[in-house]
Amino acid sequence: MRTDTIEERTVNIANYIIETKCTVREAAKKFGISKSTVHKDITERLKKINAQLADESQKILQENKRERHIRGGNATREKYKKQLLK
Repeated sequence: MRTDTIEERTVNIANYIIETKCTVREAAKKFGISKSTVHKDITERLKKINAQLADESQKILQENKRERHIRGGNATREKYKKQLLK
């Protein structure tokens, strides 16, 4: 999913993150770019383009960051549960 300019891409990523409450990894996969690019777009570029959008998307990224240890633990539990069932 490519857009014409960096600014357009940045706004599209921010809107996607806000709408879906997705992680940086999920947004990167959706837009076909690296996690580093998503992070730079949201934390640096977006502030210059749209400060309100930047604040909203940052809140979601911070929430995801606070919860990532829980998701990691759940993924590990599921992995070993599947191994036991084999």
